[in-house]
Amino acid sequence: MNHKKFLKRAVDLAREGVNAGVGGPFGAVIVKDGAIIAEGQNNVTTSNDPTAHAEVTAIRNACRALDTYQLDDCILYASCEPCPMCLGAIYWARPKAVYYAAEHTDAAEAGFDDSFIYEEIDKPAEKRNIPFYQVTLKEHLSPFQAWRDFANKKEY
Repeated sequence: MNHKKFLKRAVDLAREGVNAGVGGPFGAVIVKDGAIIAEGQNNVTTSNDPTAHAEVTAIRNACRALDTYQLDDCILYASCEPCPMCLGAIYWARPKAVYYAAEHTDAAEAGFDDSFIYEEIDKPAEKRNIPFYQVTLKEHLSPFQAWRDFANKKEY
């Protein structure tokens, strides 16, 4: 498979998005059986959606195109090493591989530094910059019990 060709398309999408004023300098494509089935550009600021990163957008588009929630037989190509949020989305989507062009340090030099998120993950929840507090309710485990008991669930 021509990985450079698909990475070039991701980089082109990133640059085109910047030039069109769509969003940040990130692009992604998803390939199955040697053909692009979905693309995504960062459009966080134009959609007012902080999750609208190129990889997440491409994953959403690919899942819609394939009518599935997993991308087992697909490869994701990203213009830059995925951020922590996109990394999580990629693992949930389960592509068979990810190829990227620029490194996260390149993104940081351009003003897209996500190192603080990695640091936050390692902190105890209550010590994070945005504190997280668990409040235990009597029924807090009931959704999980409902899931265990639901006969027609679709495992993922």
